[in-house]
Amino acid sequence: MTEPNNPKNCANAIVRMLEAHGVTHIFGIPGAKIDSLFVAIKHSSIKLVLCRHEQNAAFMAAAFGRVTGKVGVCIATSGPGVTNLVTGLATATSEGDPVLAIGGEVPVAERLKKTHQSLDATELMRPATKFSAEVLSPLNVDELLGKAIREAESGRPGAAFLSLPKDIGLADFPGDTTGNWGQALLQGPAAHASIELAAKILSSSQRPVAILGMQSSGQASRHALVNFLRATGIPYVSTFQGAGAWVERSGGSPYAGRIGLFRNQPADKLLDQADCVVTIGFDAIEYDPSIWNTNGKRPIICIDAIAPDQDHAYLPAAELIGDISATLDLLTPSVHCNIDATFVNAARASFAEVQATLNEATSMNQFPVQPLRLVHELRKVITPETHVAIDVGSNYIWMNRYCASDNARQMLVSNGQQTLGVSIPWAIALSLLYPDARILSSSGDGGFLFTATELETAVRVGARFVHIVWNSRSYDMVAFQEDAHYGETAGVDLGDYDVVKFAQAFGCVGYDIKSPDQLPEVLAKAFEADVPVLINVPVNYSHNMRLMQDVHQSFLN
Repeated sequence: MTEPNNPKNCANAIVRMLEAHGVTHIFGIPGAKIDSLFVAIKHSSIKLVLCRHEQNAAFMAAAFGRVTGKVGVCIATSGPGVTNLVTGLATATSEGDPVLAIGGEVPVAERLKKTHQSLDATELMRPATKFSAEVLSPLNVDELLGKAIREAESGRPGAAFLSLPKDIGLADFPGDTTGNWGQALLQGPAAHASIELAAKILSSSQRPVAILGMQSSGQASRHALVNFLRATGIPYVSTFQGAGAWVERSGGSPYAGRIGLFRNQPADKLLDQADCVVTIGFDAIEYDPSIWNTNGKRPIICIDAIAPDQDHAYLPAAELIGDISATLDLLTPSVHCNIDATFVNAARASFAEVQATLNEATSMNQFPVQPLRLVHELRKVITPETHVAIDVGSNYIWMNRYCASDNARQMLVSNGQQTLGVSIPWAIALSLLYPDARILSSSGDGGFLFTATELETAVRVGARFVHIVWNSRSYDMVAFQEDAHYGETAGVDLGDYDVVKFAQAFGCVGYDIKSPDQLPEVLAKAFEADVPVLINVPVNYSHNMRLMQDVHQSFLN
């Protein structure tokens, strides 16, 4: 019989290679087909975060991946353990978050039998990941692990999945774990000819706009991005995940605000006037080109790590494919823009319009609380060092439009799959990464209960964060869009629950807001707590149709 805790087995080899790669935490739930990996982790320097649901383990790993740029790791047992990872991995791939998931599997000899938890997991995972493979021999454990890590971290990052049969995990590993397995695949700048073409197009433009997408917001490209916008003076807008107002505050050019979901923002109006658009780290999943690029005659320049899909509404005149930072460094000195001064002023006016809307909040004293008033109060407690996790729902739209960030990757949001329930797992992960920092998370009352059982995990691992529940007793983001489409709503009304008692049941602190004037004092107390804090804020979404005012006609059709 194979010795279950044999230090020479493949499970221990995997853990040693992950240690060498710099992995500090692994998130997951054990089971009979993957327990050898859990035993190996126990005898390593890696901290295991035992979760309440595999989906949430994947969310936590994705937060680690997005913030650090290195794979976050999650593990689950065979069958339903693996299937529960799918939503988290699909979300990670859509958002560009490097994640390595390892799933248990029945022994190789039983793969084609109808036995407990037998499942073709690799095929299941292919649409949700960048790479999916099964380890069928101890001889290629290191090769497949290295390939999975490299695929997850390279180009536009995403999730990779390895299926590990039980007997392979327990078998002796015949190789060497000290090699450069998973070594990063570094890119150089884009082709010289492409950079020259882009410089020529930009230099002849009088009303250029840059769209900063999700891959523009990482620390690696920060310096080059600020230098490019400072040197060229090109006004810019950002997607919900793109680099935001902090670029202008760092010395960049005029920021016009965020774009996304509905084409009715001040930044959309500026984008409509542009005679050239340069996208930086932009993925079409963030904001459909068929919505924002109705002027098909103006040239588009794409700067990214991978080539975009062919799209009638997004067919760049110049594609600068390579390392984003290196490409910007070469492009910057070649661009000599003569930008129309009135266009620059229009960019500044666009962001001023966003600020003016937010300023309306100071006179909003009604209860339930108006969304703008809540955002206004939250902005006052978000420092440049605060990390913010935003769930999907109506809160997601209000927060992304009006809650500016000061640093790269400061605000985490699911803007690709728009996955409900991400904020609590992300907040836990952020607290583990930054134990001394202020962590704020936000969700609706619907999305909150998708993952709220992880509060037990949060307390157990010592996580500290403040979570705002925007409570409307409904799936409101669905409701107001249904109303716009059909003139009525269906399937959106939810029941009530006691957020304070829910918090207390898990050893957390809870507050129930009865007036918007309570918010400053309650938020101040909440950030002093040494356990997670839930703040229930009844919200009045009656003005949500403003979010769709003058919305693009294609959405309503």
